[in-house]
Amino acid sequence: MSRVPLPYSPKILELFRNPKNAGPMEDATVKAEAGSPVCGDVIVIYLKVNEDEVIEKASFESYGCAANIAAASILTEMVKGKSLRQAWMVSWKDVAKALGGLPSVKFHCGVLAVGALRRAVRTYYEQRGQKPEWLPEKPTLEERHALEAEEFAEALARRLGVEEG
Repeated sequence: MSRVPLPYSPKILELFRNPKNAGPMEDATVKAEAGSPVCGDVIVIYLKVNEDEVIEKASFESYGCAANIAAASILTEMVKGKSLRQAWMVSWKDVAKALGGLPSVKFHCGVLAVGALRRAVRTYYEQRGQKPEWLPEKPTLEERHALEAEEFAEALARRLGVEEG
C-alpha cells in the first residue's frame, strides 16, 4: 500500500513550517478547546479581548496535522482587530479560502478551528452572564462538530476501558 501525499497549498505548507501566533497566551481573556487527542486533532484558541469587545491578540495551540496547524494559524491572523461579532462570522470556508484551499479530507481542520473560536466567543459571554442578540441559541455546525469529536473520543475510551485524566 502506498501513501500519496496530500495536495497542500503553498500557504498551508508555509504556515505549517512557520505558524503565526503559536503558543499559549498567559494574559488571555478567554480560551477554548475543540477536538480530541484520541481522534488526533485538537485546537486551543486564546483570545485577548478589550473593553470594546475587540480581539487585540489571538494565539493557538494545535495538536494535529499540517492542515490543522495552518487552519488555526490563519484563523488567529484573520480575527485580530475584529469585534467578537465579526470574528463569529468567520466560517470554515473563509479559513479554507485564506489557506488557498484544503484537501476535502482536511475540511474538518477548518471546521475545528472555527469551532474552537466560536466556543471561545460563547465562553466569553457566558463568563460575563451576557447573551448578545446575534449569538445563536443553539450550537453552530462548527461547534457541534467539535463536540461530536469529543463525544466520539469519550465513547471510544469507555469502550476500550481507557481511563481519562
